[in-house]
Order: sequence, then C-alpha cells, then structure tokens
Amino acid sequence: MTLRRRHLGSTTVAQVLTAAALVPSPPLLVPELAGAAATETDRFRQAALEVSARLGGACDEWTVIGVAEPGSPGGWLPAASSGTFAGFGVDVRVRLDPGLSGDDDAEADRSMPLAALIAGWLRGAGAPAARARVLLLTADTPPADCARIGAELRAELDSRALPQGLLVVADGANTLTDKAPGAFDSRSGAVQSAVDEALEAGDCAAIEALDADLCAELGLSGRAAWQTLSAAFGGGCGGPRKSETLYTGAPFGVGYHVGMWMA
Repeated sequence: MTLRRRHLGSTTVAQVLTAAALVPSPPLLVPELAGAAATETDRFRQAALEVSARLGGACDEWTVIGVAEPGSPGGWLPAASSGTFAGFGVDVRVRLDPGLSGDDDAEADRSMPLAALIAGWLRGAGAPAARARVLLLTADTPPADCARIGAELRAELDSRALPQGLLVVADGANTLTDKAPGAFDSRSGAVQSAVDEALEAGDCAAIEALDADLCAELGLSGRAAWQTLSAAFGGGCGGPRKSETLYTGAPFGVGYHVGMWMA
C-alpha cells in the first residue's frame, strides 16, 4: 500500500485520509420509509449509495461526521452501535460495524441519532465490509471549534496505519419553499446556492466563511459538519485535490447535496 505524505514544518507524516463522501440525512433515503415519495427520492438515494460504495472501495475504516438532533449533545457514539428506524415507522435495522452478531442486532437502539442511522444504512447497503464510528456535532458548534475539531481529527486519522474515509451526513437550509419544514425564507436560496457551489468546487475558504448565525436562522444545520470537513482537508489553505457532485436539489424544501472529495 502506498500512502501519500504531507509536510508539517520539518516533520513528514503519512497521509491516510483518502476521501470523503457527502450525503444528506432524510429518513426517506431508506426505500422502506419512502412510500409514495419513492420516485422523488430515487435520484438522491442512488447518488448516496454510489458515493458510499466508492468510499467503501477506497477504505474500510470510516469516520462519520454528523449533526446532533436539536436538544441533544454532540460527541462520539459508543463503538459498535446498532440502531433501528422504528421511530420513523419501519423497523429497518442498521449496524456501524459488520462484526456485530445477530444477537447484537436484537438490542438495536431505537433512539440512535438520525445521522448515525443514515450512516449505518449506507454502510450496510453500499459498503458492507466497512466499519464506522460516529462523531456528532451540535448545529450551533462555533466555526472556531469546527476548525479545531477538524484539524485534530485529520491529525488523528493520519496517525493510523490503514486508509481512512470520512462520511459527512449533513443537510442544507430547511427554508427553501413554502412547504419546507422551516417555512420559506427569501434569503435561503442564495445561501444554499453558495453552499452547493462551495461543496462542488471543494472551496474550503467559502465553507469557512459561512455565517453561523445566518445559517441557524435559515435552518442550515449542516454548516458545522461541512466546516469540520473543510478543516480536516486543510481549510482555506488546503482543500481536496478533486471534488465531484452527484446530486444537488431540494425536493422537500431542504437542500440536499451528494458528492465526493478526494484527499
């Protein structure tokens, strides 16, 4: 295995972060939950499955960066967690580690956070050999903390022996249409377009420049996860060597982005 190397002053370290897959977090990604909306959700579901499969093809060790649900604290989830979408209406069970046995599945956590459930479902459907650990950030995590967390995470990943991947589970503004969960805000379209363009271009400087207060007003909860991703890729002085978008849209008035960043 050949690892890229990066230089920090006079120190050279192995670079094992290989790629990041970017996906949204609607439960409707899961076919059993889509129901009558299956046609509307098919495009971003297939895109999310594709980037997950590609991430799994590049590495079997994933770190998931997601956003905690309102009122819930951030932090790392327990290792080898399993959960179920039963709280969303269907008992679709997911695992973060393929080594879990069927008996472990019997203890699936009904309260597993949505970002972790989505990560577990994509792992199982798109990259069943991969194992994932999950870091949840609160939506109001300050940009400076996102920068610190991202830089610390990158250093920790680069200290590992095997190729590492990031799966970023994050949503855009929820105020893009009259029927959106957060109702319509006339400012949200321009901000969402700027986010989509930055993610497509791998423009870390533009992602870092997102205003936390404005994003909060627009229900753009993914800001914290994307700013942490940016820092993990070197921030405004770094960025991915290649970025690709497979889907952008707002079928339910919420901004969804599916793409890949290559380190």
